[in-house]
Amino acid sequence: METQSAITPTASSGLGRNRHRGWLWLLVGFLGLAGGWFLWSRFQQDVVPGAIAAQSTTVETETARSAPVKEFSEFVGALEAQERVMLRPEVEGRITQILVVAGDRVSAGTPILQLSPDRPAAVVSGAIADIEVARASRSAAQAEILEAEADRDSAIAERALQDTEYQRTQSLVDAGALAQQSLDQVARNRDVAIAALAAAERRIQTARANLAEARASLSRAESNAAVATEDLSDYQVVAPINGVVGDLPVKVGDYVNIGQMITTLTSNQTMDLRLSIPVERSSELRAGLPVELRTQEGLDPLVTGRISFVSERVEAGAQSILAKASFPNPDGQLRDEQFVRANVIWDESPGVMVPTTAISRVGGQSFVFVMESATEGDSEFVAVQRPVQLGTIDNNRYHIISGVDTGETIITAGILRLSDGAPVTADNSTSAN
Repeated sequence: METQSAITPTASSGLGRNRHRGWLWLLVGFLGLAGGWFLWSRFQQDVVPGAIAAQSTTVETETARSAPVKEFSEFVGALEAQERVMLRPEVEGRITQILVVAGDRVSAGTPILQLSPDRPAAVVSGAIADIEVARASRSAAQAEILEAEADRDSAIAERALQDTEYQRTQSLVDAGALAQQSLDQVARNRDVAIAALAAAERRIQTARANLAEARASLSRAESNAAVATEDLSDYQVVAPINGVVGDLPVKVGDYVNIGQMITTLTSNQTMDLRLSIPVERSSELRAGLPVELRTQEGLDPLVTGRISFVSERVEAGAQSILAKASFPNPDGQLRDEQFVRANVIWDESPGVMVPTTAISRVGGQSFVFVMESATEGDSEFVAVQRPVQLGTIDNNRYHIISGVDTGETIITAGILRLSDGAPVTADNSTSAN
């Protein structure tokens, strides 16, 4: 019994100590939570304003300005040089010289290549010799005429003298001063003078006929020489127009046939583009309309040309009108058969243009974000989402029909991170560079 009474007080004392430890730990935990909440509250008071300020989104902006807005239609096609010829020899022969290289710009009449001219050169030499012979014959005939005319003049003078002598002698015979024999002698002398004059006239006629024959022979010789020279010139291929020499697939020593293509010659100072204009535009289509030329979509125009030709008829199958635009090409940047895009400008008026990067779409509606001054909060500016009506697109810029006024600040980059009323900060340093 004594042993039991000694054990009981010890158990009761241990239980009391455990209860005291539990309350102590609860108190420590409560104080820890209270201190943590106090510190967190103080931290939030210091951090929240900075966090709100950090939520401002950096964007790029652009001031909406009035710019020319073009109403246009885009067409595609291949450029054509206004003059393009294929050089082909008119005779066959072996190439002895190539006088140009591909890419040379040549003038009309410039020799391109030379074929072996041995036979035609000999023919030309013979024709030239015939000309010299004919000229000599002509000179001889002319000299003969001069000599015959001189003899005729002498014969005329002699006859006149004999006529006078015959009349004087006849008077004397009639008067009985001279015998009849004297008159007969004078008559014979007069007949000789008449015969000499007739012979001189015949010599002149013969000389004139010889001169005519000599002139005809000379003309034939000159014609033959011209033909031979022309044939000889065919052995030299020359440029028929001003232009740029194309590829030369032949070389010295090659034998070429009549009509074989040697190279091309392209005059590309002005380039043409054929356009099939829808018949619905016929009332607006006219010569002189501006046409902008691009090689790729979105790039600035390479050159601006004009409508130079409008067909009088409609292509029945396509219900289109053939038109032709001409473009100056002084620097040669445009090439024959180059694929291009062309915008026919129907009208031009002022309007607001914004970059395509400023446009966002939600549910089929187009929007832009306009940067405006904030009315509340710590941010200076906010992004205001505004619906817009879009027009045509030109050079990566949309025409804004309605929704934006000139002078407003449009957000052009960073719009995917924005919502209506979001605070923003403009930073255009990247776009400026």
